[in-house]
Amino acid sequence: MPVMSTTPVGQWKRWCAVVSVATGIFAIVTTEILPIGLLTSIGGSFAVSDGTAGLLMTMPGFLAAVAAPVVTVVTARVDRRIMLCALMALLTLANVVTALAPDYRVLLVARVVVGVVIGGFWSIGAGLGARLVPGSGPRATAVIFSAVPLGSVLGVPAGTLLGELAGWRVAFAVVAVLSAVVLVALPVVLPPLPPVRATDLRVLRTSLRGHGTRAALLVTFLVVLAHFGAYTYVRPFLEQVTGLSGTAVTAVLLLYGTAGVVGNFLVGRHGFGPAATLLAASTALLPFLGRWDAGAVALLVVWGLAYGAVPVCSQVLFTKAVPDAPEAASVLFTASFQATIGVGALAGGAVLDHASPSAVMLLGGGVAALAVVAIKKTAPR
Repeated sequence: MPVMSTTPVGQWKRWCAVVSVATGIFAIVTTEILPIGLLTSIGGSFAVSDGTAGLLMTMPGFLAAVAAPVVTVVTARVDRRIMLCALMALLTLANVVTALAPDYRVLLVARVVVGVVIGGFWSIGAGLGARLVPGSGPRATAVIFSAVPLGSVLGVPAGTLLGELAGWRVAFAVVAVLSAVVLVALPVVLPPLPPVRATDLRVLRTSLRGHGTRAALLVTFLVVLAHFGAYTYVRPFLEQVTGLSGTAVTAVLLLYGTAGVVGNFLVGRHGFGPAATLLAASTALLPFLGRWDAGAVALLVVWGLAYGAVPVCSQVLFTKAVPDAPEAASVLFTASFQATIGVGALAGGAVLDHASPSAVMLLGGGVAALAVVAIKKTAPR
């Protein structure tokens, strides 16, 4: 790998590279979860139920789970900078197609492409912090992962507001512009990033055998299932149970995302236990206290604090489980995380269509409670 300067200018360029990767993940996260804030609007445009519209979350999750190992292994010897640029070009295309989609089937195809981008970009980009800023790997990784809650605090509320004012297509068009800007920036600020260790199927199989990896898979599955099984349908809950208007929902999602940024740095340092506990409590109580505006807002803030810590806690678990193969750890993290998003959105949609938004929240609370038990059982003694 080329030696980068350690002068202040060199360090500045290193951190610009970190920010560019973080901004790419921000654009990806915003694209992935933007349908949550626009679910009822998109469903209304194509005359599909809220549960069916939830496929817009399910499809990218499942495809990302497959794409994470496939893209990483197939391109194992390709410079990672080239791969990140190619994936960002695909994201830009997918957002343009989404904004122009003439029917629901075309929209689903675009979301399939989004899934491929998520799987590849997360797997490659999530573990680059230490390479981009040697000596400050943990801090660089925290900056990269701050893009996940920032996608909630800025991307989703802003997109939801745009959707309310100008239509959901405009929201995706704006994200397409952001993706294009990142595409231009990446080759400028990223150094050449030849693979340090080719990630092949043998490395992935070996990584799966450890107790730490299996524990990370179990905990990640339960926590992410609880979150996305419920959060994908938070808008129908806030509209139908709490009785909030579209503008008020946007404001609540903004508060949720702000809490998520705080949780990324504050709750995340204490590990998965507190995050899962807060997630279980907030979702389980929503059907009872979320009938009032104040109760819904307070519980969404607690929920945001909890989930803001989840991505970085999960990545840390996988990194510790596979310390000698950081890209393999990122592949396992991305595949398990994204597959569970798909399962959660699918399960929550089925419950929503056959029961109620309150039942969806209770399901999330119950699964999160199981996660708390699993964390205690798998914790090192």
